[in-house]
Amino acid sequence: MTAIGNLRSRPVRRLTQLYAGLVLYGVSMALLVRSELGLDPWDVFHQGVARWTGLSFGTVTMAVGAVVLLLWLPLRQRPGLGTVSNVLVVGPVADGALALLPGGLPVPVRVALLLAGIVANGAATGLYLGARLGPGPRDGLMTGYVARRPGRSVRLVRTVIEVTVLALGWLLGGTVGVGTVAYALAIGPLVQLFLPACTVDLAPRGGPPEPVAAPAGAVVPGPAAPGVRPAAGAASATGSAAGESAATDRGRPC
Repeated sequence: MTAIGNLRSRPVRRLTQLYAGLVLYGVSMALLVRSELGLDPWDVFHQGVARWTGLSFGTVTMAVGAVVLLLWLPLRQRPGLGTVSNVLVVGPVADGALALLPGGLPVPVRVALLLAGIVANGAATGLYLGARLGPGPRDGLMTGYVARRPGRSVRLVRTVIEVTVLALGWLLGGTVGVGTVAYALAIGPLVQLFLPACTVDLAPRGGPPEPVAAPAGAVVPGPAAPGVRPAAGAASATGSAAGESAATDRGRPC
């Protein structure tokens, strides 16, 4: 079995896909911000903190990611290259895209930005998770917590964390709206669409493909499909796992 994060297998493909996914993720965040129609829970929090501190949106995203990553230590989670890169890459890309995208656009344009941002976010998640170099820090926090407490539901843990950051972000002035609801409804199916096609097969030639876990936002209804298993570092488990959020990597690589 090839360990997640081991770059001995297809390093060029995986690194290219990882950083393409992270760049696209940062761009998707900027599209959602400029839509002014509502953000996902964590970005509502990032935007609220940015407004109160005067820091840029991307800087706050990086700082929060770093703090969340520190919370992995008591959970004995081990970050991968993709986890650390997530913290370092997404924020600056989001700031760069925000500098290029104007605000105060007409409503039809903002709706288009919202839809493009949600789809791009789903594709970006499929790309960087499919590279199999580690989940984002927020996803790893949820799956790591449940790995240490197997009786807890990842769906419940995820809901509690995201409702908490959403409420705090809203109180700080983050944007909550129809986009927040649209993101919540669409991101799971979108990740399920992109992830199987973008998962890099790490199995030796002639062997069966290894499964890959979906992020906390990608919920698979009903029983888990054959070949599904939780992410590395989770005994049974980001934006859910433990049979509630996993995706098989069987399918055509992108």
